[in-house]
Amino acid sequence: MPVLIAAVAYLLGSLVAGILYSRALGQDIRDRDLPGGSGTVRQYGRLAGLAVTLADMFKAILAVWLTSLVAPDWTWLAAFFVVLGHCYPVFFRFRGGVGIAPFMGALLVVAPITILGIFGMGLVIIPLYKATLQARIKLNAVPVATVVVVPLGVLLALRYGGLPELLAGAAAMTIRTVHLMIAPPVRPGGAVASETKA
Repeated sequence: MPVLIAAVAYLLGSLVAGILYSRALGQDIRDRDLPGGSGTVRQYGRLAGLAVTLADMFKAILAVWLTSLVAPDWTWLAAFFVVLGHCYPVFFRFRGGVGIAPFMGALLVVAPITILGIFGMGLVIIPLYKATLQARIKLNAVPVATVVVVPLGVLLALRYGGLPELLAGAAAMTIRTVHLMIAPPVRPGGAVASETKA
C-alpha cells in the first residue's frame, strides 16, 4: 500500500499545471521562470496564475484525500510525494516548481487552520523579503519564505494538527530550494534563468 500511495501521489504531482499551460501556448515557462503560480503570473498574467495555483493545489488535495479514504495513517507519505513530483516531475525531465501550491493543497485536507496560518505568515514575509534581501540573495521570494514560514508553521501544526504532513511536504520543498540555491537553472544559451532572480 505505501508504494502504491507514493507512486500515485508522485504521478499526480508530476502534472505541473504551469508547464502544461505554457506548453499549450507553444512555449515552456521554465525557459524564463518557475512553473508555479507566481511565475505564471509574471509570464502570463494574474488569471493564468490563479488557474495554475488552483490546479496544482487540486492535485495535492486529490492525492491526500484519496489516501485518507484508504490508508489515513499514510497521508504524510502522499503529501511528500505529491510535492516531490511537482518539484521533480517525471513527465518534464524532473524540472518543476518549488511546491508551495501542492503543499498548501495537501495540508488543506488534513489541517486547514494550520495552512491558513502559514499562508497568512507568508503574506507578511514575502513583501518584507522583496523589500530588503531579494536584491542581495537573488532568489525567488517563495522558496525563501517557505524556509522561514515552515518552522513557524510547526507551532500551529502542534496545536491544530497536520504536523506529519507539514514536515513531509516541507522536506520535499527544502530539497528543491537547496537544489535551486546550489545549482540555479540556466536558460538555453547559458544565462541564469529569472526564477532565481525574480
